[in-house]
Amino acid sequence: MFAVPFLSETMHRIGEARARHKTERLLRSLPLEIQKDIGWPEVTERRQRSTGIAARNNPGIFPGHA
Repeated sequence: MFAVPFLSETMHRIGEARARHKTERLLRSLPLEIQKDIGWPEVTERRQRSTGIAARNNPGIFPGHA
């Protein structure tokens, strides 16, 4: 009985994490000028940090989060 709500919540969180990762990946693929124009300069800063983190860790549900 306890497993169904737990699995449902887990699947919901995984879906949100995937959507967030997809959005961040799309923003990182834009030229730096466009990233700055739309107000996402932190994406370029995170790119440098998350690249190092991803290289050290296996990619998971929450890549780029320290």
